Amino acid sequence: MKLVVVSQRIDLIQDHGEVRDSLDHRLVRLLLTAGYLPFPVPNSVYCKNSDRLSEVNNWLRTLEPHGIVLSGGNDIGEFRERDLTEHIMLDYACDLRLPVLGICRGMQMIGHWAGVGVVPVDGHISTRHRISGKISSEVNSYHAYALEECPENFEVIARSEDGQIEAISHLSLPWEGWMWHPERDPEIGADNLKRIKELFL
Repeated sequence: MKLVVVSQRIDLIQDHGEVRDSLDHRLVRLLLTAGYLPFPVPNSVYCKNSDRLSEVNNWLRTLEPHGIVLSGGNDIGEFRERDLTEHIMLDYACDLRLPVLGICRGMQMIGHWAGVGVVPVDGHISTRHRISGKISSEVNSYHAYALEECPENFEVIARSEDGQIEAISHLSLPWEGWMWHPERDPEIGADNLKRIKELFL
């Protein structure tokens, strides 16, 4: 089973004075079903007064992942540690031409990494809607922001009915971003599973 590293959301637990990394069990199940062993990347892979870039790169070089998944949760800018960790993960994937799948916030982070911002959108939280393009389907939707435009060197492969960018693909790297959460569907969708397997080949 090939290893893929997965970014994690950050949760601030006020009652315990803790900052926790977390990963939805359903995302783990999705990746295992696709045939990959998910390995969570902590957002605290560094020691005080150390070079964060070096530490996260050392972590990735030690694991030698087959690919990278940027998970959902948190808004960009909410937790600097997560933003930095995911930027470093994308730099690493770019250098080694590794497959990347960005889910929801993960797609937004790919856009952010490529120099594109996000804009607020209405009607995309806790609902389902149709998307069309190279990917045509009905998908879930849990996001309050969307990419303001398609990043350079990417193409839009799906839009929602109101014209928002719902999926992107890099023109030369094996990278895709999806604004829906394939792990949150009641059953793992065959189309999503097939696309993940093709991407990570």
